[in-house]
Amino acid sequence: MFALPLGDNAQLRSLEPWHAQEFLAHTDRARPHVDPWIPWATFSTDLASATAVLQRYADQQAGDTRRIYGIWREGTLVGGVMFTHFDTASGVCEIGCWLEADGEGRGLVTRACRVLIDWAFRERGMSRIEWWVAARNTRSIEVARRLGMTRDGVLRQRSAYREMRHDIEIWSLLADDTPPADDGVTDAKAQLDALMRAFLGAFTNTGGSPANVDVVREVFIPQGRIIKNIGAEPVIYDLDAFIEPRRKILTDGTLTEFSEWEVAERTEIFGSIAHRFSEYRKSGFLDGEWFEGSGRKTTQFVNTPAGWRMSSMAWDDV
Repeated sequence: MFALPLGDNAQLRSLEPWHAQEFLAHTDRARPHVDPWIPWATFSTDLASATAVLQRYADQQAGDTRRIYGIWREGTLVGGVMFTHFDTASGVCEIGCWLEADGEGRGLVTRACRVLIDWAFRERGMSRIEWWVAARNTRSIEVARRLGMTRDGVLRQRSAYREMRHDIEIWSLLADDTPPADDGVTDAKAQLDALMRAFLGAFTNTGGSPANVDVVREVFIPQGRIIKNIGAEPVIYDLDAFIEPRRKILTDGTLTEFSEWEVAERTEIFGSIAHRFSEYRKSGFLDGEWFEGSGRKTTQFVNTPAGWRMSSMAWDDV
């Protein structure tokens, strides 16, 4: 069995039915991060169903129509990539991915997808590789960008999931497209993307899942500052002052089914410091009434011995 190194003590390997127990444990960890976007984790709820998922992929690989691979980091399965569609007759295939929280921020999915892309183009002669993604799934969209893909368009309300219709973006890469450079800046950008996703995700309490506001302490340096610039005077918080009021309203029923997501960003990296301008949207029930909003953030980052961390953030709601 092959094992391709991905860096950061990680490997890409074939994910097979005999991995079912390990796959199920990983799926349970990944469920909160995957379920908001795709029903991937709902297919594997016990050992029998997890085995069935991997067996279907094994059968489809034998038929040369689909394939699945796992990403192991330090011996633990943390995510994977797959060909969700592989059609040699048309020369078109589709790539997908998933990841649990412990695998984020290291560029593992991007590097694993590049392995699949190289194989599909060079070994199998594919002409076009596609990436289908929910329009609000900014994490997956960022991967498509880092892979050098082009956004072809949007299928409006193409997918139904969790009693909602979702717009689906289609991205693609052609065999004669020039691949993007894989350098230190790319890896740093991936870490900054992951920090922003983790920060915004810390307040999500949709579908009955609890918010995890303590993640804010993990993504910030201890001396970090967060500034609300709404109204006459800015309000400056240290981490504790920012976290505790939000913990309360996200757990006492004041703010429910809440989520916040980035819709656009511009990031600049200068050696060991970086800056990011973001536009974001948010929605939820506030005191029982549905609301939607948007705003802007500016975030500063520093590269520490433990990796990139946020040092300050300021926001302004529109």
